[in-house]
Amino acid sequence: MLLERNHDSYAFGLTASGEARSLAGIDQESGAQYHFVDNFLRLIFASGRNNMAVSKSLPTVWPITDYQALPLSKIRPDAGYHLPDPVMSNPVRLDSSAVEVMTDLRRVSAVTVGDSASITEANQTMITRGVRLLFVIDDRQRIAGVLTATDILGAKPVLIARQRGILHDEVSVRDIMTSMERVEVVELSHVLKARVGDVVATLKHSGRQHALVVDHQYGNQVGRGIQMVRGIFSQTQIARQLGDIPFTSEDGRSFADIAAVIGVQ
Repeated sequence: MLLERNHDSYAFGLTASGEARSLAGIDQESGAQYHFVDNFLRLIFASGRNNMAVSKSLPTVWPITDYQALPLSKIRPDAGYHLPDPVMSNPVRLDSSAVEVMTDLRRVSAVTVGDSASITEANQTMITRGVRLLFVIDDRQRIAGVLTATDILGAKPVLIARQRGILHDEVSVRDIMTSMERVEVVELSHVLKARVGDVVATLKHSGRQHALVVDHQYGNQVGRGIQMVRGIFSQTQIARQLGDIPFTSEDGRSFADIAAVIGVQ
């Protein structure tokens, strides 16, 4: 099939689905070579293959005479792929702004797991992504709850497996997660005015290793809008950024121990 426009001739091929396979052209007057943008072809054929009218307002060609193709080679069979680098954490003090120890979900993607997944799958997701909290998503892609490393590695999965007469690996995320009805959150408006020490005191008071921060998405909503999870506070992250706290996430100490070390009442 040949498409002609004025003095330029363009040869191209179509796949069975009608998508452009290749397209190149040569200006017969200047000899310049051109290459069509794939999106341009899709626009042409979206309304039917028989409609071959070309709009003069569309960016039909790009000159490629000043560019060179990059060298290509076969990928090695043992090749892997990169994961995002961990977010660099700046050292903080107790009187530093609380937002400096908050994981902002507008900058870092939330890590999720399906509520029907096994706890073994959830644990592997935590290890792979380097996190200790997962958002649990139901079949409608809504947040059904949260799952922490403590939930997986604690006694609850063992008790459930024993009560139901099932294997440990058969315990599901839904069985041990904290449902959203039980999750306590902190408003972002309060966090913006708070200090790191206030966050430490909050985690100590709640007896939890994590706290969620929420804001509101208004759009066309009137009033408070839709509540959205905006960030996460993690005891491990805070201890790391405080720097001089003798704490690791694996030693099992509660945040009350950290608070005692740094003198938070």
